[in-house]
Amino acid sequence: MLKGKKKKEKETVYDQETEEKRRRNEKNRRTASMISGVIVCFLVILYLLGGSVYSLKENEYAVITTFGQPAIVEESGIHMKLPYIQHLSKVPKTINGFSIGYDAESGESVDKESFMITRDYNFVNVDFYVEYRVTDPVKYLFASENPVAILKNLTQSYIRDTIGLYDVDSVITTGKNEIQASIKEKIITRLDSEDIGIQLVNITIQDAEPPTQEVINAFKNVENAKQGKETSINKANQKRNEDIPAARALVDETLKTAQAQAEERVNEAKGQTARLNELYAEYQKYPLITKQRMFYEVMEDILPDMKVIIERSNGTTQTMLPLESFIDSSAFNGATGGTGGNGTGALDGSDALNDPSGNSDSVTGDEDMDD
Repeated sequence: MLKGKKKKEKETVYDQETEEKRRRNEKNRRTASMISGVIVCFLVILYLLGGSVYSLKENEYAVITTFGQPAIVEESGIHMKLPYIQHLSKVPKTINGFSIGYDAESGESVDKESFMITRDYNFVNVDFYVEYRVTDPVKYLFASENPVAILKNLTQSYIRDTIGLYDVDSVITTGKNEIQASIKEKIITRLDSEDIGIQLVNITIQDAEPPTQEVINAFKNVENAKQGKETSINKANQKRNEDIPAARALVDETLKTAQAQAEERVNEAKGQTARLNELYAEYQKYPLITKQRMFYEVMEDILPDMKVIIERSNGTTQTMLPLESFIDSSAFNGATGGTGGNGTGALDGSDALNDPSGNSDSVTGDEDMDD
């Protein structure tokens, strides 16, 4: 009886421990399940946030489509959208381009694009480079399946159509600019009518040459000769443009100098005329004094170094012209004592001067003078 009771108690304790372990395991499983759910929710939130945030560069458009309705975003920076509801498409704003007739990356020729026939039934290889940009991102994405491919096909068509209107010499040498302008005009007109959101910026002939090397060399010689001709013409025009202004400037300078000299001489003649008129008026008033003054002025101009000495009748010196210091008055008086041989002369008669005291004086100089 006692043994059965003890055994029953042991079984009860064991059951309690087992129940406790089960409860702990159940709690751990719930905790683990809760943590897993939190992690999954966190990852889902991160995924949703990652799909709703996007960045836009300055050279890009963003087209957001909501239930089939597009909207354009042009401002650069970070933007938000609804995941799975709104769809994002990025379109470049910058100018892009593609090559025709050669591979832009490797530089190898693509004969099926570059090989053409001209108006005079000659063959020629012509390479082009086309530049374009997107003007309407919505039409660029939804108006056509591949607008760049459409532009390339149109360009190849108009290139062949235009090249066929020119002879081979014009295609290789002188007609490149005209051909480019004609092709560009045709493509722009066609793109305006198609309205696929893309615009042609420029089309350029990269290279144009015949398919054989001998013909290539011949055309290169022709091109070099034409370039030499243009260079000579440009140099001649430059020389003409430099020489003509210089000659005109020299003519203007000569005319101005001649006019200035003529005006100067006219003014000088007018001044001399006025001076002679004034002198004649004074001569009419005082003939003798004016005549003597004119005589001395002429003598000063003709003989600027002549010494004029005015002496009294008794042989003493009253004054001397021009004035200078007397170094040896006795020697000077000895030099003025005679006439003729010693280089002095006397002026008398109507040319004699009278001093204020009434004495008759004589004028002598370094040279003999006659009235």
